[in-house]
Amino acid sequence: MHQKVTFLHAADMHLGAPFRGLRKLSAEWADRLVDASAHAFDRLVDTALVRQVDFVVMAGDIFDLAKPSYADFMRFFEGVKRLGEQGIPVYLCTGNHDPFTSWYENFAHMPANVHVFAADKPSFMLHRRDGQPLALLAGRGYFNQTVSKDQDLAEGITRQQAEIACGAQAPFAIGVLHTGLHLDTEKAPTNPRALLASGMDYWALGHIHTPWVDNDENPRLVFPGCIQGRDIKETGPRGCMVVTLEEGARNRAEFVSLASVVWQLMDVDVTGAATLSDCYDAIVRELFVLNGKAQCDEMVERIRLVGRTRVHGLLGDPAVVEDLRSDLNTRYPTFFCDALIDATEPEIDRVALESEGLFLATLLDQARQQAQHDERLIAYLQDEFLHRGLRLPTDVARKSPELVQRAEGRLIDLLGQGVGADE
Repeated sequence: MHQKVTFLHAADMHLGAPFRGLRKLSAEWADRLVDASAHAFDRLVDTALVRQVDFVVMAGDIFDLAKPSYADFMRFFEGVKRLGEQGIPVYLCTGNHDPFTSWYENFAHMPANVHVFAADKPSFMLHRRDGQPLALLAGRGYFNQTVSKDQDLAEGITRQQAEIACGAQAPFAIGVLHTGLHLDTEKAPTNPRALLASGMDYWALGHIHTPWVDNDENPRLVFPGCIQGRDIKETGPRGCMVVTLEEGARNRAEFVSLASVVWQLMDVDVTGAATLSDCYDAIVRELFVLNGKAQCDEMVERIRLVGRTRVHGLLGDPAVVEDLRSDLNTRYPTFFCDALIDATEPEIDRVALESEGLFLATLLDQARQQAQHDERLIAYLQDEFLHRGLRLPTDVARKSPELVQRAEGRLIDLLGQGVGADE
């Protein structure tokens, strides 16, 4: 009979972390976000209980500060205590935000189900089911808030060393580290190839805030990301992984969304919009589509309006754009638009321009001819970039039709002859 283990892998909970930039725009939303990380942590615990996992792994930065508030500590304490009451152990390593020394200075009394990996050297633990070895766990935390670039926290963490230290073999072996891997070479980097050669079945990693897996088909190196985005730089769903390892089968890591508030950057195409109401309707449609994909209760979004529209001129008025933003936030209280940005272009009536036979007609004709000779356009741009000592971006060829259109719109704007635009 094949053995199987299921566990929850979380990292970067940052309990007590501040949310940046919203208070100057909305005190109400800033207040909502104060408890968002704590609510996400509660969902994490609920997920572990509902899924009846064998154990929970936390890969560092449980707290945002080395000395968290009493309220943040108690939130964590009560959560892991709930897990312990249902027989679910917690295995954790410390991160750069909450290093090992702070845990033993400030968190001396943890529930018995919480097991902390050492930070001065690799440490090893054995998880049993019904008295039989099920999984070896090996890890190392941050000792203090800095780790030398020359110090590899993964050194010495292998399946063989875990078996020796625990005096037992087990069907599964799991590594736990708070590391930049090769994605952040400033924070305890380590070589992914060395991890894959260590004999561990799965590496539960922390530090990188965006979910990342090395292989979708058979994940072995995994960052679950942070459980709650804190600003517009941390967009999209945030949560944890529920991992299943099974003998003779590929690893499975299922992402579970935990964030109550998701941050989003979104482009809304208002091409062909004849009125501001048309623009408004397009925004609302996209908001609900994106909210459904994000799987969250509330959403903070930064919206960029793009495309060619007759109301381009109106959208150039900051007061008009601010009125649109304010109306969105008033009508839809579960969404908050922190910025509405106009990146539209004027609608071009080519027939009218060409019938006038003026300079713009000739300009548009030349632009159309340029767009038809893509190789000449790329060669021209390459020469221009070389003359300035710059390297031409690799995606220019793919984007050349879009760039030509944007250049047309910009020239029409500059020349003040946006035919069809409402000024």
